[in-house]
Amino acid sequence: MAQESKRRRFARPRVVVSRCIEFDPVRYNGDMVPSREVARLKPFIDFLPVCPEVEIGLGIPRETIRIVRMDGGNHLIQPSTGRDVTEEMQSFTKKFIDAIPPVDGFILKNRSPTSGISGVRIYPSARPSAPVGHGPGFFGGEVLMRYPYYPIEDEGRLKNHRILDHFLTRIYTLADFRIVEEQNSFPALVRFHSQNKLLLMAHNLKGYQNLGRLVGSHANHEPADDLIARYREILLPTIAKAPTYSRTINVMLHSEGRFKHLLNHEEKAVFLDAVENYRAGNGTVAGPKNILKSWIARFGDEYLHEQTFFAPYPDELMEYPAEETERGRDLWADFLD
Repeated sequence: MAQESKRRRFARPRVVVSRCIEFDPVRYNGDMVPSREVARLKPFIDFLPVCPEVEIGLGIPRETIRIVRMDGGNHLIQPSTGRDVTEEMQSFTKKFIDAIPPVDGFILKNRSPTSGISGVRIYPSARPSAPVGHGPGFFGGEVLMRYPYYPIEDEGRLKNHRILDHFLTRIYTLADFRIVEEQNSFPALVRFHSQNKLLLMAHNLKGYQNLGRLVGSHANHEPADDLIARYREILLPTIAKAPTYSRTINVMLHSEGRFKHLLNHEEKAVFLDAVENYRAGNGTVAGPKNILKSWIARFGDEYLHEQTFFAPYPDELMEYPAEETERGRDLWADFLD
């Protein structure tokens, strides 16, 4: 008997974002950085905007700063004035990170000498010169160190569909897990693990197995808060790497097995064709996933219905190629003209 259609309720992720990205015109030149991806996320995420350069008292607009390698270390220097703001930046960064509530991820300004997470130019001098290396900025580097395995991206990388999909999956998974931590109960942990089994299997089978053994070890009557803390330590690296297409296919075939006695030969063939198209790169994962979702609704499979694998984040945030979503509107407009 088919179950009543109902959508997953999503916890709101909490994400630190560079304030210059779609929030305020606080760049060194007084501009704001446009980001279609961040703009679309605003209604669905609780953002914590921050501009480290403004926070340490540099004005808007302001003279540029750069990372300079000298005296055996990196310094944050304003070339036009010779001002060294290294200590101010380090002090602010520590205070900010120490004070923020639990967060689920970061979106930081790419290649910024403060907020960049990679590819930031490092110079040998404050004078005009070629860079001698690349690395993270001062604020971004501290975030990377203090939040290992967390979803940390810059606005440039989020333009890539697969990177954005992985980022969203991770922050929504961690937002759900924060609720488990707030409830601080073993039943809440069991429910989270049960609902994320297929998603975890798709990301990292070994990590999924380790998490399952941890939940199963509750026979030792370990305090819930200790068990939940240990679960987080394994969860973060388990979902840090994006699922491969082969693991995703294995999860979908595993799911299809629950319907093997309910489907006719033609229905199974349609599904397997969709899987093969995805395997060969001739179709997206949405094809076989949507077939499975229709069977979940049709046959009322409660276990699969609860699996976050089929709805890792809100449908409104799904990204599809323009040629699929525009459905030929421009082509028909040209024809009619």
